[in-house]
Parts: sequence; structure tokens; C-alpha cells
Amino acid sequence: MSDLLVTDAFLVTNDPSRGEGPWGVIPDGAVHIADGRVAWVGPSSDVSLGVKESVETIDAGGAAVLPGFVDPHTHLVFAGDRAEEFARRMAGASYTEIMAAGGGIMSTVRATRAATTDDLYRQSRARAERMIAAGTTTVEIKSGYGLDVATERRMLEVVRRLDDDLPWDVVPTFLGAHVVPPEYADDRDGYLRLIETEMLPACAPLARFCDVFCDDGAFTVVEARRIVAAATRHGLRPKLHAEQLAATGAADLAAEIGAVSADHLDHVTADQARRLAAARTVAVLLPGAALSMRTPPPPVGLLRDAGVTIALATDCNPGTSYWETMPAMIALAVLNFGMSVEEAVWSATRGGALALALGDRGRLTPGDIGDLVVLDADHPAHLAYRPDSPLVRTVVKAGRVVAGR
Repeated sequence: MSDLLVTDAFLVTNDPSRGEGPWGVIPDGAVHIADGRVAWVGPSSDVSLGVKESVETIDAGGAAVLPGFVDPHTHLVFAGDRAEEFARRMAGASYTEIMAAGGGIMSTVRATRAATTDDLYRQSRARAERMIAAGTTTVEIKSGYGLDVATERRMLEVVRRLDDDLPWDVVPTFLGAHVVPPEYADDRDGYLRLIETEMLPACAPLARFCDVFCDDGAFTVVEARRIVAAATRHGLRPKLHAEQLAATGAADLAAEIGAVSADHLDHVTADQARRLAAARTVAVLLPGAALSMRTPPPPVGLLRDAGVTIALATDCNPGTSYWETMPAMIALAVLNFGMSVEEAVWSATRGGALALALGDRGRLTPGDIGDLVVLDADHPAHLAYRPDSPLVRTVVKAGRVVAGR
């Protein structure tokens, strides 16, 4: 943590009370970070001379400055890739067909189980460094490619190393309930017992959330409720993969249990959206997955009208969304999901923070973590307007420049 002053910025605070419009923009704004947290925001003309003389200063030169991106749904730790599977899907094979043939998630499970811990860390760190360079300052990372006690715990240990070794904050999530592995194909209840009696005791101390893939080909609503109940006894808060491949009732379960987030929601209904809003469950939308799987976008307008808080995430994984950067998700959300630029940027910053129950980030107000990005552009609209341009100039984590210039 360190002290930093950023001046002459088109400053997006994400606090409407501090500036113009829904972003709370201060057109010639400044932000002072002290001891790693935002100490002051306001017009550059109001910065005291004493502050200017005593801290490192970045003159943004009129560029847009935003809160650091928060990516609340990734499967970043894995081994291998599934490029051949991707080619088959693009040629017409369905994801269900590929999974039935032993591909899909299980292909990555086999590679991850076989990888050494050092190899798993090395491959994952390379992806992580690219994420940080593109402005991600807080990320959620799931397990779920082990599906046995030893590998699930090993994945979470790698997640912890990525948190310790790199300049960002990592939120670890246990996803032992990703799919039922082949060795339990004829004993689903046996796998549920393994999660309850062995996986959770081994993995819960390394995680903050428990996620369940509640969908066709994965876990039923009844099974998901059972897993979440066990995870809650171990102190983990619930999240759900919900309504992605089919309408299963997973969104209803998410509202019932007060899940912190329900993710995907491609098949969510108006009634379910109202329940999610009442439960204050955040909808995490994954534009990269929809594009990679050639599926229609989720009903963003329906969620918006119901008052559901929306977040964006990469869903970084080797099978259905091999995307790593949040600027790309902002572009896809605007161009493919019909979101406004203001909505997409908010969802990639403040929305992501709320999807992880982290109230002190995704916003630039006094007391918040001093995470921000400086763009090579004078307005955040360029993130969607110029989606193939590397527009993140500088990345700041807790008041320290960690990427860029």
C-alpha cells in the first residue's frame, strides 16, 4: 500500500452523489489514495498544495479514470486447453454431445488431476498476469476441476498462491459440485456424501464461497440445496450457476437461500427476476460464454426492470469462455447484450464487487480500496467503441502502480 494522487481525470466514482450522472463523474477530477485507501475525491482545482508536494502524482491528462475492474466469476486455475473441442462445437457439435462423449469439463478434470502443482500454478499465473495488465484488481477464482478431495484442495492452494504472489485481491470459491465425475456415475449419492464428509472439511478453510453448477447435466435443485446446506455449516456463503443450459428452477433456489449471486441466468423468467431482486441476489452475466457457445443473450431488460443488481464477469475457463479481460466483457455486454456503456462499466466494477459481497471496492469514494485504472482514452465509451484496442494505460492497486505506466 502507498500514497498516490491522480489528477486531471475524467473521473468515474460510481457514486452519483459525488458528480454527474449515474457514474458520479467529476470531469476534471482528482483522487488521493493514502495508506491504500481513497482519502479524498473532488475537482483537481481543489487539491491542496501540501498533498501535491508530498505524494507520487499521476497527471491523467484528461483521460478516463475508473475503479479497478472486479471479475466475480472465473475458473482461472486449470491445466491444458480444449481448442479441439472448440473447433468441434463451431462445426456443429452441441456442448451436451461433447460432454456425453467424455469431453467438456471432464477433459479439463483429467488434465488438472495429471498436472503437477507447479505446472498448474505456472499456467494459471500467466493468465492472471494478463488479467491484471488489463485492469482486473479483484478476482474470484473457483476450484471444480479436481472433483476429488486432493485435487480440489490443491487447486485452492494454488488460488491462495496467486493471491499471495500477485498484486490483486483473490476471492476463493469451492466448486466441488461442478459435475459428477465418472467414477461416481452410478453413485451420485456417494459423490454428494464425499462432498459433505471429506471435500468440504478439507477445502472450506481455503474458500469464502461455495458454488454449485445447478443445471442440466450437472446437479439438480434438490442436490444443490443439500450441498449448499453442508457448505453453510462450514461457514461458506452460497453462489449458484443458474439457468444457463435450461430452465431448471436454480434461480428460485438462489433466491430462496439468499445466494450472494446467481450466475449466467440465460433462461431466467420475470417471476424469478423479481425473487432475485427481493433476495438481493446479484445477477452475474457472462457475455464471453454466450458468444463462445453461440447462445442468445440473457434477458438483461427483464432483470433491469425487476431491479436486480447486475454484474459482468469473464467466466474464464478452457471450454466455454476462454476470455481473460474485463474490457472485452464491457464491449460484448454493450454490443451483444444491449447494455448501455454506463450500465456495462458499472457492472464490471461496482456490480462485480457486490457479487462478491465486497462493499469497499468497485467505487472511488473515501474509505474504499484505492484500486483504479487509467485509460488511453478520454471517455469509458471507448472500451466498447474500440473493442480491439488495448486501452488500459495504468493499473493501480491499493495506491500502487502495478501495471502499465
